[in-house]
Amino acid sequence: MKNRIAVITARGGSKRIPKKNIKEFCGEPIIAYAIKAAKESHIFDEVMVSTDSKEIAEIAQRYGAVVPFMRSKKNADDYATTEDVIMEVVDNYRRIGKEYAYVCCLYPTTPFITGDILKRAMQIMEDKKPSVVIPVVQFSYPPQRCFIIDEDGYAKFKYPQYVKTRSQDLEKEYHDAGQFYVYNAEKLFEKKGIIEDDFIPIVLPEICVQDIDTLDDWKMAELKYQVLKEQKHGLY
Repeated sequence: MKNRIAVITARGGSKRIPKKNIKEFCGEPIIAYAIKAAKESHIFDEVMVSTDSKEIAEIAQRYGAVVPFMRSKKNADDYATTEDVIMEVVDNYRRIGKEYAYVCCLYPTTPFITGDILKRAMQIMEDKKPSVVIPVVQFSYPPQRCFIIDEDGYAKFKYPQYVKTRSQDLEKEYHDAGQFYVYNAEKLFEKKGIIEDDFIPIVLPEICVQDIDTLDDWKMAELKYQVLKEQKHGLY
């Protein structure tokens, strides 16, 4: 069996939502949900948190993750990409004699992640061997019907050729759910962290996806989480 690691990327210094990665979400620090999902999947040799914050590291360890090294200053600024962080983690593990074939990157503000969806993603990775497995969600409104606003303040269709096309006849389009990525480590390094193709999606239901960039987003995510919890049939 290939060696597999879960890496939760959680730097400090959030500006729009102070201490976002450890802010309480429905009773627990939000990072705890990603840690628990990774551990409950029982598919990882290690569940670690990459952070530059001692406070985040302490909370992560309390919930069962390991923090064997802190993130470098270079990859703790606003310009470092997710792939930069993951490659740094893999390199650091290699220096201490640990090699991982598959790396699952989880974002810390994703309370909808479950162990089951992580197992599904990893199974796809091992069966198909793409560069990355990525969760996606369908656009709630057809992008082909979008408006743009001109310099005079008038709205118009960006794609007028679709004005008379029925919604059900338009091609379905999807976007990144922003929750996790399962990387093939070898291919990640071969492509120097720039993956533009060779990825396989997992389609998630809209209620299980919520960007959390503002306090309003946070409240919406909590409402969605509570609804799903009350339904008692799991998040996926």
